[in-house]
Parts: sequence; C-alpha cells; structure tokens
Amino acid sequence: MGKLSLSVLSFLLLLGLGYAFREQQGECQLSNIDAREPSYRVQSEGGQTEFWDNHNNEFRCAGVSIRRHIIQQRGLLLPVYHNAPVLVYVVQGKGTYGVLRSGCAETFEAGQQQQFSREERSQRFRDDRHQKVEEFQKGDVIAIRAGDAHWVYNDGDQELVVVVFHHNSNNANQLDQNPRSFFLAGNPGNQQEEEQYRSLRGSKRGQEAQSELGNVFSGLDDELLAEAFNVDVETARKLRGQNDERGHIIRAEKSIQLIQPQRSRQEREQERHNGLEETFCSARVKENLDRASRADFYNPRAGRFSTLNSFNLPILSFLQLSAAKGVLHRNAIFAPHWYTNAHSLIYATRGASRVQIVNHRGQAVFDGQVREGQVLVVPQNFAVVKQAEEQGFEWVAFNTNENAAINTLSGRTSAIRGLPVDVVANAYQVSREEAQRIKFSRQETLIFNANDARRSA
Repeated sequence: MGKLSLSVLSFLLLLGLGYAFREQQGECQLSNIDAREPSYRVQSEGGQTEFWDNHNNEFRCAGVSIRRHIIQQRGLLLPVYHNAPVLVYVVQGKGTYGVLRSGCAETFEAGQQQQFSREERSQRFRDDRHQKVEEFQKGDVIAIRAGDAHWVYNDGDQELVVVVFHHNSNNANQLDQNPRSFFLAGNPGNQQEEEQYRSLRGSKRGQEAQSELGNVFSGLDDELLAEAFNVDVETARKLRGQNDERGHIIRAEKSIQLIQPQRSRQEREQERHNGLEETFCSARVKENLDRASRADFYNPRAGRFSTLNSFNLPILSFLQLSAAKGVLHRNAIFAPHWYTNAHSLIYATRGASRVQIVNHRGQAVFDGQVREGQVLVVPQNFAVVKQAEEQGFEWVAFNTNENAAINTLSGRTSAIRGLPVDVVANAYQVSREEAQRIKFSRQETLIFNANDARRSA
C-alpha cells in the first residue's frame, strides 16, 4: 500500500511539474508585445513608486517585473528585501545605500576618522556601528541578492529616480513568479494608491499589487517582539509600525548622519581589484555603465554599447543576471540581433527609437516607437533591431543570464558574414555579386552610422 501511495504521489508530482512547464512555455507564445508604461502608482511621504503590471504576457514569459522609485530630497526608502534577485539602475540623482548581509560584520564603526570634530562624533555616533554604506550616482547598476535587505537615502540636491528589475523566475526564488517585498519598518501595506491608471482601475490586479508591500514585524506579537529585541512593549509596537502612515518612502526630519570614510578616486579604483570580492561580505555590487570610457563597442559617429556581466562584476554569477547600456546618436542603427541565452528587458532612459521584434514564425510582434520611461521585453532568440529617432536614443537592458550573448544578423561579426557566398546566393536567390554585397557592405560590428544606414535610400 505504501509503495502504491508513493507511486501515485510521484505521478501527481510529475503531472504537476509537466503542467507548470507547459503553462510557462505557453506564456511565451507571444503574437504581440507592447512598449509598456507604469500601470499604477503608490504615493508615500518621501516619494512614490510606480509599478508595471507583471501579469502582462511578455513579463510572465520572461519571468521578470520592474518598478520605478522617485525619492525626494532627504527621502529614505525603508529597509526591504525581495523574494528574487534585483538589479537597480540609477536614472537620475545621487545618494547613499546599504545592503545588509546576514552574518557579516559591522565594519563601519564610530571610532574611524571622520570629517566631524571629536565632540560631534561623540554625540552623533556614540556606540554606533553598522555594515558598509556606499554612495551611488547616475548610471550606477547595483546588484542585490534575493533576501538581502537594503535601503536607499537621497542626500543629493534633486529628486532621485531608480528603476528596479526583479528576476522572479530566478532559481533563488522558491515561491511563484509574483514579486514580493518584505519591509523591515513602517506600514507600507496601509498606503493609499494616489492614482490607478485606467488599465488597472478597480481591477483585482491593482488590489493584488497593493499587497506586495508589508512590514514583516507587523504580524508578530508585541510581547514576543519585545522579548526578541529586549525592549519594552511600547517600543515593540513602534517596530510593528501599526500607526505609521508615512508609507514605504519616508522623509527624514534631519539629514541622516552615517559613518562613512572619505575616499579618494584612486582608493575607489584600487578597491575594485583588492582581491576581497570573492567573499559575500566584501563583494563589490556596484558598477557605473554611463561612462563612455568603459564602452565595449564604440562608434564616434553612431554611439556606444557597454556591457556588465559576471566577468566585470563577479557577484552577477550568483544572481544569474547581467546588464547593458546603449547610446545611439540621431538615426543610428543598432544591428539586428538576438540574445542566444537570455530574455532582455529594455528601459528607455532618453530619447526615442523605432524598434522591431520578430518571433520564430517571422511575425513582427512589435513594430513601433519606444520612448523615454517606457519598458519593452525582448524574449530570448527573438530578433530585434533599433533605429534612433532625431533626438537620439539611450536605454539600459536587464538580461536573465550572467553572461548574456548577442548574435548579430548584419555587420562584421554577424551570422550572415560567416556564411559562404554561394550559400547566401542560393538562400536569398541573388547573384554572387549581390551575395558579396550582402556579406561585406557593413564593416561596423554592432552600431551603424546614420549616413551609411541611409546610403541605399
């Protein structure tokens, strides 16, 4: 009887796994993809967060979601962790952040030399110590593991805008594909949506989205929480945040003072190669993609393309994610290509571009404009081409593989370039001379100059 029950259980398990696999594969049978804008917004005291609806088919296919935080000056995004690894890109502004790694030492202590006087340090930092904090700026990408709590503080002189990419189908997420955020303070689940856009107005998804945010302490008993922290019950109630109406982004009453050493640019450069990044506690999690000097592909007349993967940011090998930043000048073309091993989510940071995406049936599932602030999902192996409009185009891409690989369809290193001339001639029913022009007319690798692009017009 026991063996029979085990056999039945195994059969049901395999049946369930097979159904789940078929369901996920079915979600990638896409006949149409749209350039998406945020579906709803949650307002807080110190800023707001805009969410894209992760139930859209292309998001479900790729197993990803995205949100955008807009944090006012002196705004503090309360400590939070997620059920999946995330990549953060800084669109605008600068600030300070910390990633809390359980089991790692508090390496920033009040005894370190500060820019304050001894008396000020004694008053500000008496008995304080905390884990490492770092500054960030426009163009930085920050990699955060699933379950690592983190916080962000805007100590700059303008609004801070960051986009947060969640890889919900990552192996590190043992739940479903819905993004979940676990806050360590406040009462974010009690916030009111300032505005629900028409696509989700009054819908069940809009209501579900609000439940993504919650304080983990709020569900714990007052007395048990007081015992756990060795504090009085009244303090424990404050940890639960039951009467806190400020939201998940609060405004600091005074500038937050942090224990943070002043480092020169040379010291920051040396830190990148200090041999300690093999350990999680000291691993480097940040890299700037906006610097033109770090471009992997550069055409002075057309633009540049910079990649971030596990080779130049090793922690990405654990997250199984990568990123890239592209810049196209007016009318320039980013070569037709496909990602061989990753889905890609494009967030437009400036300008506009015409984009075409083609599926395995040869159907254009997207043919339209992508402009600043919009998001577009490009599924694995779908062919895609971009051409910037008059104002140029810039974007950041988040990829679901730590070393996302591109294969191009035209250009010096393309798949067509690698074919014998006679194969090209027979495949496209053209003369041998025409086949040679198809193969060799493009000498660029990835980014095509606007004048060359219009040469045949």
